[in-house]
Amino acid sequence: MGGTASMCRFRLVHRLEGHTGRVEALAVTPDGGRVVSASADATLRVWDLESGRALHTLEGHGAGVWCVAVTPDGRRAVSGSFDATLRVWDLASGRTLRVLRGHDTEVYSVAVTGDGRRAVSSSADTTLRVWDSRTGREVHVLEGHTDDVKSFALTADGTRAVSVSWDKTVRVWDLEAGLELRTLEGHTDAVHAVAVVPEGARAISVSGDRTLRLWNLDSGRALHTLEGHRAEVYGVAVAPDGETAVSASADATLRVWDLQAGRGHQVLEGHTGPVFSVTLMPSGRRAVSASTDRTLRLWNLESGQQLAAVECNDRVRPCAVSLDGQTVVAGDAGGVVYVVSAAA
Repeated sequence: MGGTASMCRFRLVHRLEGHTGRVEALAVTPDGGRVVSASADATLRVWDLESGRALHTLEGHGAGVWCVAVTPDGRRAVSGSFDATLRVWDLASGRTLRVLRGHDTEVYSVAVTGDGRRAVSSSADTTLRVWDSRTGREVHVLEGHTDDVKSFALTADGTRAVSVSWDKTVRVWDLEAGLELRTLEGHTDAVHAVAVVPEGARAISVSGDRTLRLWNLDSGRALHTLEGHRAEVYGVAVAPDGETAVSASADATLRVWDLQAGRGHQVLEGHTGPVFSVTLMPSGRRAVSASTDRTLRLWNLESGQQLAAVECNDRVRPCAVSLDGQTVVAGDAGGVVYVVSAAA
């Protein structure tokens, strides 16, 4: 990595081995002490980030586990699987607390509201479902999409969800009432991911049509269409100040966008394969990307400079950052979890 990498202190601390299938998702506990990995091998694993020790193997799903979220108190995790169920886990004991049944087929995405009361999931069955995370009761079934619901994001207050689907639409939902508020149309291909701008009034979606679209969630109006990528766009992250977004694309680049002006102001080049995910450090000034080129890269968003890179054993897709920005985790297609120190 050379002098620049060491100056940034972006260094590999642990390679965590144990999964026998691709790592599909990662969730870091709020205290930054543990990470939960979800794998195509039908298990989750809980790891201690300081020592690199495996604390628990969470077994019970009957097929690959595609998604995982940790509750705000760090005591429980909720996972979703190809077996059409969700499971709520006690992270201290590694036990299954309850199994949530309702989806007809694979569960793609899961999130927990900020108060920890509700879990929300999306599925290939075209629905989202809202659950009481403590009792496991299904509270609402959110119907309207006509194809797989690949992903969604929650507003910070936990009252609304914004979902994206292969049906080319973005939909806004009232989670308390269980009602669709509006359908946002404009993309001309499958919509892969969405991020809610922190103030909660806007969201940005990315699509196979090579664009990003910025939406007003209250009016449903498209504020900007952001063009520049040369292939489909897989991921997006928004800075805490709500002024900047970063997108990840199959064209092997990331792009930095000014959301107020609706234009790009940096192209981040260096990856040699599709970039599947991007996450921002808490400062909003640096980003971490994961690619099929087997690298994890750290970027300065103001200069567009690559600050450091970590080489992995296989194609890297999920990555996450601890709330304090001190630790980055990533997972590869061979089942390895990487722990990288990003301490200043």
